[in-house]
Amino acid sequence: MAAASEWSGISPWQGQERSRRPPRDGHGKLLFKDGSYYEGEFVNGEITGEGCRLWAWSGNTYIGQFVLGEPHGHGIMKYKAGGYYEGELFQGMREGQGVLEDKDGQVYQGSFHDNKRHGRGHMVFKNGDKYEGDWVRDQRQGHGVLCCTDGSTYEGQWHSDVFSGLGSLAHCSGVTYCGLWINGHPVAQAKRIVVLGPEVLEVIQGSPFTLNIQLQQDDGEVAKSESGRILKISAGVRYVQLPAYSEVSFFKMDEDHLETPIETPFGFQCISYPLAIPTPCKLEPSCAMKHAEVNIVSKGELEPRLDSEAFNDQEDTPGDLPGLREPQRSHWQLHSQGSMCS
Repeated sequence: MAAASEWSGISPWQGQERSRRPPRDGHGKLLFKDGSYYEGEFVNGEITGEGCRLWAWSGNTYIGQFVLGEPHGHGIMKYKAGGYYEGELFQGMREGQGVLEDKDGQVYQGSFHDNKRHGRGHMVFKNGDKYEGDWVRDQRQGHGVLCCTDGSTYEGQWHSDVFSGLGSLAHCSGVTYCGLWINGHPVAQAKRIVVLGPEVLEVIQGSPFTLNIQLQQDDGEVAKSESGRILKISAGVRYVQLPAYSEVSFFKMDEDHLETPIETPFGFQCISYPLAIPTPCKLEPSCAMKHAEVNIVSKGELEPRLDSEAFNDQEDTPGDLPGLREPQRSHWQLHSQGSMCS
């Protein structure tokens, strides 16, 4: 798409020598020595009315309305590098309502001012993400909705192309955050899952049990603006290696299907104890423990990260479309875990 300087309001004939005088009125064709030309209507010797213009130095063409030699009114500008603009123009600049498409197929439809996206508009990026909302000088600013191809959605305030102000993010993982954002980051994001109790819990295989957990920020305050985090819990029976000569055994193991002991954060190993569906070749029913006392600890850094850093590192799209930028989403994952061992 044409750079702003290309439609800067300077006369399109500046620096070009006409090969002959244009007609006073009516339809005609004006040729230039560099290969550029205009064909269309003239009024009092000026390019005014409907016409077609080719710029030889850029390869761009414009078909539409002219006033005193400049694109003015409604028209279509096609770019040699790919893409086009169709809509309203004022003294050679995009102004009013229009559709702008770049060589990569990214499309903006909405309001323009001073050759930039400005006002209300809808943008479809090349990765399929869609934004509907306010723009200020080629940046998302004001209120808008971003719908990502992975199913994540943000609705709220924007400033300088990032989440800023009050907004709600529904991540594809199921995590939601509704609250204040500053420079693309949630102010009250949960940083950890804390298990409040009980300290000792009886777990019977296949039976439900209850834990009291809490989402907390770095300072220990409850993260009330966030929900949907998943706590993964595993359980196990403490593994004890007895001497070979010992005749003491708490339970009998199937040596052909003996599991590799799992390391725990408590300084000992354990054998997995399924909490839901029993699996074959585990402890024999006569020797299986009817219940297990378990200790609980949450670990790991919470994911996904609920921020718009990926939306900050946008660069101008190569080619002739200044300002059309694609937000690159970060690949969020959810691995909030707890571990349970006797």
